[in-house]
Amino acid sequence: MTSSGSSAGVFQYEAVPRGETTPMSSTKNFSAAINSREQLTPKTNAQSYAIELNELKRKEAGDYDPYDHSDIEHPTTNFETLIHLLKSSFGTGILAMPLAFYHSGYILGIIGTSVIGLLCTYCMHMLVRTEYELCKRKKVPSLTYPGTAEAALAEGPPFLAKLAPYSGTISNTFLLLYQLGICCVYTVFVAENIKNVLDQYMANPVDERIIMVIILLPLVFINYIKNLKFLAPLTIVANVLTFVSFAIIFYFIFSKKVTLEDREPIGDYRDFPLYFGTVLFALEAIGMIMPLKNEMKSPQNFGSCCGVLNIGMLAVVVLYMMTGLFGYLAYGKHVLGSISYTIDPENIAAQVCKLMLAVAIFTTHALSMYVAIDIVWTQNLLRRFEKSYYVNIWEYAIRTCLVVLTFGLAVAIPYIDLFISLVGALCISCSGIAFPAIMDSCVQWQSHRGVKMVLIHAKNVAIALFALLGLVVGTATSLEKIIEKFGPIESNSLNSTST
Repeated sequence: MTSSGSSAGVFQYEAVPRGETTPMSSTKNFSAAINSREQLTPKTNAQSYAIELNELKRKEAGDYDPYDHSDIEHPTTNFETLIHLLKSSFGTGILAMPLAFYHSGYILGIIGTSVIGLLCTYCMHMLVRTEYELCKRKKVPSLTYPGTAEAALAEGPPFLAKLAPYSGTISNTFLLLYQLGICCVYTVFVAENIKNVLDQYMANPVDERIIMVIILLPLVFINYIKNLKFLAPLTIVANVLTFVSFAIIFYFIFSKKVTLEDREPIGDYRDFPLYFGTVLFALEAIGMIMPLKNEMKSPQNFGSCCGVLNIGMLAVVVLYMMTGLFGYLAYGKHVLGSISYTIDPENIAAQVCKLMLAVAIFTTHALSMYVAIDIVWTQNLLRRFEKSYYVNIWEYAIRTCLVVLTFGLAVAIPYIDLFISLVGALCISCSGIAFPAIMDSCVQWQSHRGVKMVLIHAKNVAIALFALLGLVVGTATSLEKIIEKFGPIESNSLNSTST
């Protein structure tokens, strides 16, 4: 994958490929083409002549199309990219949607999920459009997320242009924390699902930390896969297991009485930030957008009207909404943090469902870790070791360290889901919503004037303010829940010490 942005504020531009013309030769060729065209083209064919001449002028003026210069060693097809996008979105967040609807109420949940889904999709489109425009201006095939942020701010108003050298580090930090946090949640989720099944057959409950130790080595090995194309078969298997698991979950949901009785249409407003954080954390896949698009054989099909992004996000939003709505209507106030924990633990089908989800999320760990590895290794450390004889050993060492880091956090922090909700509210509100809006305004800063410019910037300011509100409220609510969770533990430990 081409990596053009870095936290150090340096862009990597490709040299002119062999066979391309220099500015001087372009001028000569252009003049010769005009002369020959004037001699060979009849005056009666003026319209065709004007069209071809404009096309020649466009090419000679250097109208660079990044998609024509993409050179990926193992490019992914549209279908493979769609599979990766779906799998990266169908993580643990969707299983928490019934609890999210419990917090919001079923009517507000439907409206809120639709609005947040549209907003997330629009912000992803803004990011893709911004990166494409900057690639045309810089004449590079692709840019990473931090590279896009740095280049965008450099073309914005002076007070933002001063922050351009630091924007790569800032955006990388948010993305890295978020992706590592997701991997921590996945580690806990896999272990907990296996534990829930084993507990039905063991005399004593199994410690989930022992299961984490057992799955550590397989996690390391699956993260040794370097190319998304080679992850595609595993991702397809994971998607099949996920959809089969959802079919089993919906079977249990509709086996119960799905009713509006004792179900709130609008929940307690104090719990809405918990709903917002869950949906945003679950729906937003901003960290995967740039790597997925840049690895495509036909990247122009990613953000088109019926492209990979729109089809994928439509499927994601609909499935999230259905899971949240019907899960809440079926179980009401008895719904747990994951719908897989809510269904009958003694039922064989429910146990098979949990094991399939564990396998599916296990493979998704590698897909989420791909972004973290790209930030740490490809964008930062590779340049230091690329001339070393042991460059491959260093890369595998970095991959191993990142997996072990997420494993250690999952084992050490008992309530890691609350910490990840905090990181999700903090990071995704910025990197998934606010940053794309700011970058869009910066790129269009000199492109428009008058009413259109005012409307563009007003729209982006409104999006950024909404993200800021979600950041503040979501972070405050998460901190409150963390304090409530840890408060009794501290008081109990003090009481036991005093006795």
